[in-house]
Amino acid sequence: MVSSAVVNTYPLSSYTFGAKEPKMEKDTSVADRLARMKVNYMKEGMRTSVEGVLLVQEHNHPHILLLQIGNTFCKLPGGRLKPGENEIEGLKRKLSSKLAANSPGLEPDWQIGECVATWWRPNFETIMYPYCPPHITKPKVTSPANILPYYTCILVSMQLISYYYS
Repeated sequence: MVSSAVVNTYPLSSYTFGAKEPKMEKDTSVADRLARMKVNYMKEGMRTSVEGVLLVQEHNHPHILLLQIGNTFCKLPGGRLKPGENEIEGLKRKLSSKLAANSPGLEPDWQIGECVATWWRPNFETIMYPYCPPHITKPKVTSPANILPYYTCILVSMQLISYYYS
């Protein structure tokens, strides 16, 4: 018998949104980002990134909240782990830097749920896969995505959009 966890979703109106100072992207283009990733891979090996999945209810349907960069690119909140950093602690650090207030005394208590997906980048291209292709012996990036249970206040430095999930 297979059991599955229940993920509670809350109305988008239950969340409070604010604004942060904008953070500039390190790279001016996707090609620059992939070139930087290649240099880092040569120095450090496979990159591990972490992402958080924030599910909300809007119009009686689940939506995933994404950060919009520019006009055409969207991503889940998260980022690269430091060498030797635990995935859960790294995700909390990345969420605080991207979504929490910049107050030293106001550190959020992020609750990290189960890992719902792991994405793989087999080479230095933009496409990531929900599996590591069997012929790839040295993937370049792995990126687990964890559910984020309800959190009431989110401050963003990029535009936050919702994507209908069916």
